[in-house]
Amino acid sequence: MVTTRGRLDANKPPERSGSWDFDGADAVVLFVHGLGADAESGRDQAYTARLGLAAATDATTETDGPPVIGYSWASNVDWGPAKQTADANVAPLADWLSAWADDDGRPVHLFAHSLGARVTGATLRELADRERTDVLASVSLFGGAIPNDSVAADGRYGPAIAAVDAPVFNFHSRTDHVLGWVYRVSDRTRAVGHGGLAASSTAPTGYADVDVTDLVADHYSYFQPGEGCLPRVVDRIGCCR
Repeated sequence: MVTTRGRLDANKPPERSGSWDFDGADAVVLFVHGLGADAESGRDQAYTARLGLAAATDATTETDGPPVIGYSWASNVDWGPAKQTADANVAPLADWLSAWADDDGRPVHLFAHSLGARVTGATLRELADRERTDVLASVSLFGGAIPNDSVAADGRYGPAIAAVDAPVFNFHSRTDHVLGWVYRVSDRTRAVGHGGLAASSTAPTGYADVDVTDLVADHYSYFQPGEGCLPRVVDRIGCCR
């Protein structure tokens, strides 16, 4: 795990915990959770993603699957403050990704769930501003809780998506009722994780919508082993087999 909890106000870098022995893995997955996760829940979600990837890659045991690093941030607050905290995590995450690329160098496939898509989109903007568009191998959004026009070519995150040297996939589901109802009421807009890019918008270079309505039952099932969409994700991003 990498965490910024209790560290942002003190201007401290993210703190590492857990095992960092990746046994010669060719790549790693960085998992950024969404709204409402305390430290334990953030860790559990990253572990679930690890189990889901192991199942999706037909690994014999979970330790044979792709290693997952969880990025834990203080999202267990109300919606408005959580969005502010998401934006406050941009520089720390960009710093960590840049340091990983310089010190380790193994490809990083970034998975972002729910409001983690806001952390991720803003981080792509920060990386573009720093001219560090080379630090990611792929970006995958799951049930992204950001407006469906924000990823357009002329949207808030679109230019940064086009600039990054990696494909960006948006895995969305119309059975995601948290986005279809709760998000739409609270933010008065449609979420990219529910129906994909706004129909009237142009996609930036490198961006692709992937409809997983047939695989995902609800907002919390995207990366569940055996019932989520990770087998389709693995096929799309071309890693972890």
